[in-house]
Amino acid sequence: MAKITVITERCKGCGLCTAACPKGIVALQNEKCNKKGYFYAVCTDEEKCIGCAMCATMCPDCAIIVEK
Repeated sequence: MAKITVITERCKGCGLCTAACPKGIVALQNEKCNKKGYFYAVCTDEEKCIGCAMCATMCPDCAIIVEK
């Protein structure tokens, strides 16, 4: 199983990772903001993650780490 870790303080909520995820399991948080005031990305269903790392590849801030 793959695991997605989002470094919340780096994330600017641009949404590129959400568009890149082939499984549609990466979404922007809509309840909490990071210290910079951005809604950050979260994985909504880790069981469905295939570890393709498309989300991490698209992230301009290197805020996503994918571990297999």
